[in-house]
Amino acid sequence: MAAQHTQTRVAFATIVGTSIEWYDYFLYAAASGLVFNQLFFGPLGSTMSTMVAFATVGISFLFRPLGAFLAGHYGDRLGRRVVLIITLIAMGAATALIGFLPTYESAGALAPILLIALRIVQGVSAGGEWGGAVLLAVEHAGEKTRGLRGSFPQIGVSIGLLLSSGVLALMTSIAPGEAFLEWGWRVPFYLSVALVFVGYWIRRGVEESPVFHEIAARKEQVSNPLGRLFKGHWLLVVLASLVFMGNNAAGYMTTGGYIQNFATDPAGPIGLERGPVLWAVAASAVSWLVFTIIAGAVSDRIGRRNTYILGWLLLLIGIGSLFPLVGTGRIEMLLLGLVILTVGLGFTYGQQPAMYAELFPSSVRFSGVSVSYAIGSILGGAFAPTIAKALVSATGTTTSVAVYLGIVTVLALIATLMLRDRTGIPLGPDHEAEQSVSPIIGMGSRADLTSSSGDRDHSGTSRSYMN
Repeated sequence: MAAQHTQTRVAFATIVGTSIEWYDYFLYAAASGLVFNQLFFGPLGSTMSTMVAFATVGISFLFRPLGAFLAGHYGDRLGRRVVLIITLIAMGAATALIGFLPTYESAGALAPILLIALRIVQGVSAGGEWGGAVLLAVEHAGEKTRGLRGSFPQIGVSIGLLLSSGVLALMTSIAPGEAFLEWGWRVPFYLSVALVFVGYWIRRGVEESPVFHEIAARKEQVSNPLGRLFKGHWLLVVLASLVFMGNNAAGYMTTGGYIQNFATDPAGPIGLERGPVLWAVAASAVSWLVFTIIAGAVSDRIGRRNTYILGWLLLLIGIGSLFPLVGTGRIEMLLLGLVILTVGLGFTYGQQPAMYAELFPSSVRFSGVSVSYAIGSILGGAFAPTIAKALVSATGTTTSVAVYLGIVTVLALIATLMLRDRTGIPLGPDHEAEQSVSPIIGMGSRADLTSSSGDRDHSGTSRSYMN
C-alpha cells in the first residue's frame, strides 16, 4: 500500500512538473509564429520574420544537449530530484521574463537579443528536465507497469500544449485584435510565476528514485558518467536519438507553432481566425494525451518495440492526411487532421521513457536518456517549423513538408528495428552487467549475460532480453 501511495505521488509530481515545463516551452513556440515574428523581427518582412522567429525556437534545441550533459552528470551523481527542482525554476524564470521584454519598436536590436537569450535558458532547462522526470516515474514503477507509469510524465507534453494553446486562445477573446499584440500575449507568460511555485511545492516532497538510493548507498556513483556513456554506448545513443527524431519532427508541426502560423497567416492560403485554430490545437492535445497513456499501457503487454512499430505506421498515416485536411480551410477538418496525427504521436511517445530506461545501464542511465532525448530533439523538432516554412516557400505546396516528415519517420522506424526489445529487464544496480549488454541487434550475445538472477521475471519464468 505504501509503495502504491509513493508511485501515485511520484506520478502526480512528474505530470504536474513536466506540464509546467512544457507549458513554458510551447508557449514560446506558439507565440513565435503569432506574435514574435511581428513584434521582435517585423523589419525583416513577412516571410523572413516568421522563418527567423521559428529559427529561434530551434536555437533553443541546440542548447538542450548542454542541459542534458549537466543534468545527466549531476543526476547520475547527486540524484534525479534535485535536478528537477533546478530545471523547473530556471524554465519558469525565463518564461516570466519574456513577458516583460520590450519589443523591437521600443528597444531595437536589444529586444530580439534578449528574447533569444531567454529562449536559450529554456532550452538548457528542457534538456535537463525530461531525463529526471521519466526516470523518477519508471524507476519507482513495478516491472509490469513501467510503460504505463512512464507515460505519465509524457502527457506533460500534451497538457503543456493544451494549457499554452488554451490560455492564448482565451487571451485572443479577452484582448482581441491589436490588443492581443499590445499586451494580451504577455499575460500567459506572467502566469508561469504562479505555476512554478505550484510545481516547486509538489516536487520538493517527492522521494528520490529507489534505484539511485541503492546506487548511493553502495557509493557506486560514477565520477564521469558522460565519459563512460560515450565510451561504451555511443552507437546506442545515436540509435535512441534517431528513434525520438521521428516523433519530434512531426510533433513540432503543432508544438513548434507551424500549423498555427500556417492556418492563421492573413497572406496565406487559409487565413483562419487565431482563436478557433488555437482551440483546435488545444483539443488535439487532449487526444494526444489519451493515446500517449494508451501506448504506455499497450507496451507493457506487447513490448516497447512492437508498440513503436505500430506507432510509426500510424504516424505515417497521420502525416499523409494532415495537410490535405488543413488545406480545406475548414476548422473542423483542421481539427480532424490534428487528431489523426496525434494517434501516431501518442503511439511513438508513451512508451519512450520505459524503453529508454531499459536501454541504458543504471550507472549512466540519467546521462543516456537525457543526451539521447536532447540529440533526438535537435535532429527532429529543432528546425522542423523553419524547414516546413522554407519548403512551402520554395515549392508552393505542403506536399513537400509531408514528404520531409515521412522520410524522418521512416528513418526512426529503421532505428527502432535495429534495437532489441528489453521490456521488463531489471533496472537496479545488481543487474548492471546484464544491462550493459548491447541492445543493438548484431552486437552482444546471450553468453555475455553475467547476471543469472536477471534472466527471470517475477513469476519465475525464464526470460531473455536479447531477442
